[in-house]
Amino acid sequence: MTHQLEESLQAQREAAYLLLRRYLALGRPFLLKSQLHDEFDALCQDIDDASLADSPLAHMVEHCQEAVLAAPWVCLALRQRIGRWSFVRIHADDLSVEPLTVGHFLEVKERLVCPNPRHERPLEFDIEPFNREFPQMRETRSIGRGVEFLNRKLSSQLFDRANGGLSKLFLFLREHRCDGRPLMINDRIDGVDALRTAIRDAEKRLARRDRDTPWTEIAHELQHLGFEPGWGRDAGRVLDSMRLLSELLEAPSPESLERFLARIPMIFSLLILSPHGFFGQAGVLGLPDTGGQVVYILDQVRALEREMRDRLSEQGLEIEPRIRVVTRLIPEARGTTCDQAEEAISGTEDARILRVPFRGDDGEIVSHWISRFEIWPYLERFADEVERTILADLGGRPDLIIGNYSDGNLVASLLSARMHVTQCNIAHALEKTKYLYSDLYWKDNDAQYHFATQFTADLIAMNSADFIITSTYQEIAGTDDEIGQYESYMHFSMPDLYRVVQGINVFDPKFNIVSPGADERVYFPYTDTGQRITGLHTEIDDLLYGGARDDARGVLADPGRPVIFTMARLDRIKNITGLVSWYAEHPTLRELANLVVVAGAVDPRHSDDHEEQAQIERMHALFDDHDLDRCVRWLGVRLDKTLSGELYRCIADRRGVFVQPALFEAFGLTVIEAMASGLPTFATRYGGPLEIIRHGTSGFHIDPNHGETASAELAAFLERCQKDPAHWDAISRGAIARVEERYTWRLYAERMMTLSRIYGFWKYVTNLERAETRRYLEMFHALQYRPLALLK
Repeated sequence: MTHQLEESLQAQREAAYLLLRRYLALGRPFLLKSQLHDEFDALCQDIDDASLADSPLAHMVEHCQEAVLAAPWVCLALRQRIGRWSFVRIHADDLSVEPLTVGHFLEVKERLVCPNPRHERPLEFDIEPFNREFPQMRETRSIGRGVEFLNRKLSSQLFDRANGGLSKLFLFLREHRCDGRPLMINDRIDGVDALRTAIRDAEKRLARRDRDTPWTEIAHELQHLGFEPGWGRDAGRVLDSMRLLSELLEAPSPESLERFLARIPMIFSLLILSPHGFFGQAGVLGLPDTGGQVVYILDQVRALEREMRDRLSEQGLEIEPRIRVVTRLIPEARGTTCDQAEEAISGTEDARILRVPFRGDDGEIVSHWISRFEIWPYLERFADEVERTILADLGGRPDLIIGNYSDGNLVASLLSARMHVTQCNIAHALEKTKYLYSDLYWKDNDAQYHFATQFTADLIAMNSADFIITSTYQEIAGTDDEIGQYESYMHFSMPDLYRVVQGINVFDPKFNIVSPGADERVYFPYTDTGQRITGLHTEIDDLLYGGARDDARGVLADPGRPVIFTMARLDRIKNITGLVSWYAEHPTLRELANLVVVAGAVDPRHSDDHEEQAQIERMHALFDDHDLDRCVRWLGVRLDKTLSGELYRCIADRRGVFVQPALFEAFGLTVIEAMASGLPTFATRYGGPLEIIRHGTSGFHIDPNHGETASAELAAFLERCQKDPAHWDAISRGAIARVEERYTWRLYAERMMTLSRIYGFWKYVTNLERAETRRYLEMFHALQYRPLALLK
């Protein structure tokens, strides 16, 4: 690679020399991909050489993600393809090229930020040596499909007779229990050969029975052969399950293994962790640090409980699934239920929220809300108390632990290690990609955001997890042009603290894409008049078109126009003020439609969040500067799910659109909600919406960094729909169909349970627990995370 690059630079010596000089002339230590491209485009125009646009130099710039300028050297981070990086430095005078290790590249960056480090040789975090013997994927198309790869790779190894794989499978089945009760196999069967014989005898007996004969009528006969409940609720399903196992014992394959494991009763209780924010079922959305994650988890719980009940019923077991969401108890609950130690989850039969307090050094309960950036000193003690609480509540260990966000994932890592339970992580969002150079300039931001602690926690949790689920491919690996959230943890540096030369591998088979959905009971098409909640229409009309009120600004002068609708937290990354600015500065758009914004609070005194307060002030300035009070309605209200669902549909009735203008969006639940309701949706191209929406068919992608273009696209769509209403209908139908095809909680729950069974199985029969990795991470936790967390 280095030799080829040097040859290409020499072949285009003059252009390469001029380009490097342009980079150095900018006088900045670091250049981003967009800046590198802009300077190259400007060079092409200056020298008027059309061939340069398709030259080896152009290809180098295309692959370059970042440049570090340390004259006379220009150091480049080259991303040849997703997850594959190399590092070089080029001398600006003689164009000589030298390869760099990732460590040396990071060292150059550190020296520019911190010329006089405390340690000449800082700590390096490198997880790669622990993964060398572990199977890794190679193709980018395989990223996020870890369980498929793992089944293919390990099945052949496991069922090699020399490895005793079938014996491990037998032991796995024989040890199945629930509350001390044996399932699947009892001690009458003492090995693989005996299991084969017992299955043959059972098949003969079952073949003489009607397929719908209940388990209770065949239980005694099968238990005498060595079989316990769990094979199925009736003779037909028991027979099918045993034939699947027989096929697996005879000719193992990844497909037969997955089909069989899907039938095994393995998951009876779940622990879901979400410590930060105000976790409740009503009146919490819009409070600090409280948004889509709460909605996600509650919908997830309802779907998982239904799936668990269905599976247990099919398996012939009368066992109540138990799901516990553990969060923080907040005595100063602001009128919510967050001061209650226990709360039943509506829409479920036995799922509950358990709340455990944070405690100070003196053991006293911390009564007030604490920002998600400030909670790190409390989490280890919190984990201790959660362990005691959940063991008492369930009467034993859960079968699966799911962490949410950085804090929940760290707590999940601690509990999983102690309780020897399979761990699943869900990031929701990783802060590292939200804030430019948040790692490199961590010292400047640490007093407010504590990024060093959070990124350290992320490294521990990512590498501890048995499996990680993401909503989209991009969340893991980005695109050909943009780095994914997880990929950004591959290598980075926090000067004067430590550098990461291999933090996470996006080709690790622990990654799986499992997209959530919208609650179909709440978010359904506007055309489904039978389910519509017409009793809310008067309230919705008042929200949209009513007069002045304390929690709103703006009164729409022309209610006959369609509505451009947006709803999100009022923080910088959601870019709500950006959308208002685009609208304000586009006269045609202002003539075509009204803008309705549901976000934050209208009065900055009603917010405790400094970032939100700044956005509130910005909103008022936009209203004042652009005279928006007659065409923009800003509602500082918190809507419950039922009301928000009908609000989407009412806007669809008026042929409106939904816009999600975020600078970055990890997934985009509001995008799913709007599309499920039938609203044509315009959403950011950065993050999950790029995968959710098929541009021009089920919605539209917009670039939040180019507001003029985004507002022009909105105006063009609305103008076209005025002339051709069928176009609005086509996009609406496409949005509904896309959600039904890919983004439902039923599909999510089925996949989640399958993953839990398969990773639990592989953890039992192989070294998926990665004991060496765990010990390394425990040391990193003690020596690096804990001192950072305790610095208040």
